[in-house]
Formats: sequence, structure tokens, C-alpha cells
Amino acid sequence: MELAASAPALAKARTAKSPRPRSGKRTVPMVVKLAYRNLFHDRLSFFVTVVGIMFSVVLVAVQSGIYLGSANKIAAIIDAAPADLWVVPLGTKSYDDPSFLSGRERYMALSAPGVADSEDMLVSFARWRKPLGGETTVLLIGTAGESPKALPLNITDGSRAALEAPNTVAIDRSYFNDLGVNELNDVAELNGTTVKLVAITKRVRSFTTLPFVFTSLEESRRLAGANQDQASYQRVTLLPGANIETVRKEIEARLPDTEVLTQAQFRTRSQDYWLKQTGAGAALDAGKLLGLIVGIVIVAQTLYSSTKDHINEFATLRALGAGAGYIVKVILIQAILSGLIGYTLGMSLALIAIQAAQDTKLTIIMTTPLAVQLFAITIGMCIFAATSAIIKVVRIDPAVVFSR
Repeated sequence: MELAASAPALAKARTAKSPRPRSGKRTVPMVVKLAYRNLFHDRLSFFVTVVGIMFSVVLVAVQSGIYLGSANKIAAIIDAAPADLWVVPLGTKSYDDPSFLSGRERYMALSAPGVADSEDMLVSFARWRKPLGGETTVLLIGTAGESPKALPLNITDGSRAALEAPNTVAIDRSYFNDLGVNELNDVAELNGTTVKLVAITKRVRSFTTLPFVFTSLEESRRLAGANQDQASYQRVTLLPGANIETVRKEIEARLPDTEVLTQAQFRTRSQDYWLKQTGAGAALDAGKLLGLIVGIVIVAQTLYSSTKDHINEFATLRALGAGAGYIVKVILIQAILSGLIGYTLGMSLALIAIQAAQDTKLTIIMTTPLAVQLFAITIGMCIFAATSAIIKVVRIDPAVVFSR
């Protein structure tokens, strides 16, 4: 009787589960393990996939970096000599599409309410004759030496003050071969006048093939054949608290044969002209698109082949009760792992290429937002490429396991 009474208690004690000691280690989910092993099972296919993604990332990163670098180079002079308002000749397409103003613009701008100062800047095409023979076209830029926005910037040898002497110029080191000079104090001819190199800049380059040649405002007028009151642009600075749009309209009304643009408007106009109207930007966009297509095709082909080679294993999982969603997760994790590895290697190569191009005429820029965008594009590309493999898996009939 006592045994019968104690039996339920004994049964309850036997069925009670004692808590298992935790090891403290976080176990990797089986779906991740399966994706990892499936990805690395065929190392040749994995290598091909990673190489495809890597070169796709390199191509897109470099093309995007060139686009940003080109946009910055187009607006380099505008950014280096900023102004609240720019008075430009009517119909000016970009900064390096210069012509001369009439000469009265500075005084008319200074007389407008809200204007603190207006500075002349001269930009003109010029002929450069090399010391050993041969000519090339350059873009001559002149600014006043007393201005806090005097150009050029980034002088590594010589000084800006040296440009105030007659017949002196400054050029960027990257244009030495194009202009036939080698060091400070070399001489050449500019529009038939002998000039001396007294200042050398670093990474001050134009978007076009025309080298920048800097000099003083008075010297640039003399070399370009302009009158002593003429300029190509007026850089207008406003008084504190002045309404920029009100002042812009006032100056525009006083100077009907000109356009008055804000800093952002002039910058955007110059960039749009070269990157959109000339087709240069379309060529760079085509390069980025080509890189994406290459990456998608290679990843899609590899994932599809991998899925096809392991179709029986996937069918077995389906027969054991794994849902289509579970197997889809396996394929997506494969794609994401491939994208992570390919992006890391590709971005590393791209950064090496960008660093190597720093002191060349090719300007490539990589920013943190661009790197984040490229990461998202790479992962998205790999997930999109996994679509063909996912379609194959969803259509698996578990019965094929029993027909082998």
C-alpha cells in the first residue's frame, strides 16, 4: 500500500529534468554552419565567386571614386576661392569657360546695398611654349595677392608672394612633363612673354587636360591682353546679416549683361556641364553598371551551380521536415558570406589603387558614406544574385530522396 502511494511521487521525481550546466559558449546556429560548410566545400567555386565579387567591388569603387574626384576637380578653383556671389559673363557654362567682363562690374557690385567687397579674378586660355620647343594650351588664372582668397593653394616650393614680381608663374608638379619644366626658376614662354617658375603646388589639377598656370592679377591681365579694369569673374562678399537673394537680384538688375550666381549655383553649373552635358559622367556611370553586372552574373552562376550540385542534400533536408524557408536562409547566408569576404578584399585593393593615384593626374576619392553605400550595394548584389538558386530550391520535390 505504501509503495503504491509513493509511486506517483517517484515517477514525478524521475521525469523532472535537472538543469544542464551552461558552458558559457554561444553555439553557432546550424543554418549558419550548413551555409559555411556548403560554401567552402567546393573551394574552386568559392575562389571564383570571391574573385568576381572582389573585382566588381574594385571596379565600382574606383569608378565611383573617379566620379567624386572629377566633381571635386571641376569645382576645385571655386572651392579654393569661395564667395557669397559670383558675377559671371552671360551664358557662362562652367568655370573653365571664360570670357571677359566689360570692366565696370566691380564698382557696380560694390555700390549695391549689402555688399562688403568684390574681388577681380581673371581666367583665360593661353599658349605655353616649352623651353625645349613645342606648344600647349593652358588655363591662366590671376588673383590679387592682397586678397585672403589669393590663389594658388597648396604651395610646396616657392611662395605666393613671389608671384607679385613681373613675369612669374606657379604650376602644379604633376604638369612638369606637359609643360617641359623640372624645377624652380625654370623659364618658358607664355603668350610670347618669357616667364619664370617661382612657385610649385601639389594636387592642384584641372578636370580637363589643360594645366592651371597661376600668376598675379595684374600680370594675368597683361599676359591675356585684357584692360587693367577687366576680369573674368567678380567674387562678391556680403555684409553680415545681408539677404543673399535680395543682394543677388539687386546686382543682377544693375548688370543686365551678366549672371549673378551663388557659390552653390556656380559650382553645380560647372559640374553639371562637364559630367552631364559632355557625357563624361555617363561613361563613369556605365563603368559602375558594368561592374555590378559582372558581380551579379558571377555570384548567381556560382550559387546556382552549388545549389544544383547539392540538390540531393537539400531534398533530404526537405524530406526530414526542413521547410523551404530554412533552406532559403542557407543560400542567403552563403551569398552574404561571399559578399562580406569579396567586399573586404575588393575595398582593400581599391584603397591601395586610390593611394597610388594620389600624386597622378587621376583623382580618386573614397569617403565613408561612399564606402557604406558600396557595402550595401555589394550585399544587395549578392542577395539578388541568389534568386536563381532560391527558385531552384523552392521547387525541390522531397520525393527525389526516395527515388535514388
